[in-house]
Amino acid sequence: MERRGAAIAIDGLRKEYASAGGVTVAIDNVDLKIAPGEFVCIVGPSGCGKSTLLRILAGLETQSGGVLSVEAAGWAVQNAMVFQESGLFPWMTVETNVGFGLMTRGVARSEIDARVDGALKLVGLTKFRRHYPHQLSGGMRQRGAIARAFVTDPAILLMDEPFAALDAQNRAILQAELVRIWEETRKTVVYITHSIDEALMLGDRTVIMTAHPGRIKRIVDVPFARPRDVMALSGTPEFGALKLDIWRVLEEEVMRAREEFDL
Repeated sequence: MERRGAAIAIDGLRKEYASAGGVTVAIDNVDLKIAPGEFVCIVGPSGCGKSTLLRILAGLETQSGGVLSVEAAGWAVQNAMVFQESGLFPWMTVETNVGFGLMTRGVARSEIDARVDGALKLVGLTKFRRHYPHQLSGGMRQRGAIARAFVTDPAILLMDEPFAALDAQNRAILQAELVRIWEETRKTVVYITHSIDEALMLGDRTVIMTAHPGRIKRIVDVPFARPRDVMALSGTPEFGALKLDIWRVLEEEVMRAREEFDL
């Protein structure tokens, strides 16, 4: 299938924050190349700068050093971000929430309606389009957030632990849904997670970051064929062996983070 997303190139990326105690380095000397349409998962200990890196990619923060470049053929480069909480406006219906970004850009009403219809169908929320967020389950609200991200047809989808707050059953369902949606659209996805299982179920590659300041320690190719049955995959010996390998790499960094932050 043709890859449709943007290519991302990160060279020597560094982010510093000034504080009363001096300068804090959040991430340092990060080099990463992401191909168009690739699904890349990033894992690392708490406080290692995963979310900072994602915010820089989103344009919400500016790096202190290094170079970030994004290229996409055939369209203006746009990104959309999905957070742990859905962020749906409680006073708006699902369909109004999903179309809000298009409305703020002055898109014609007929096009908004068509694109919202397609996005709601993609995530299975067509029957709930006139519901308000409080009338939906947590998993359905996150599906609404994913629809809102996809409706603008971004080249890049940035996801910061979007399923972390969900129960195990809903998390498994949404992981499978995300895999299905990605296989249909082939956006470039950068996905932050604390779960090795999730990284291996979803991604083409898993990027392992060090404890603070965050650097890339290792990048692991995920060898499992697509399309994937995420639940069946997690029960295979190959999955378990690769999960253990990644944990062995990550374990040292988790212990370093615990010592630094006295966890």
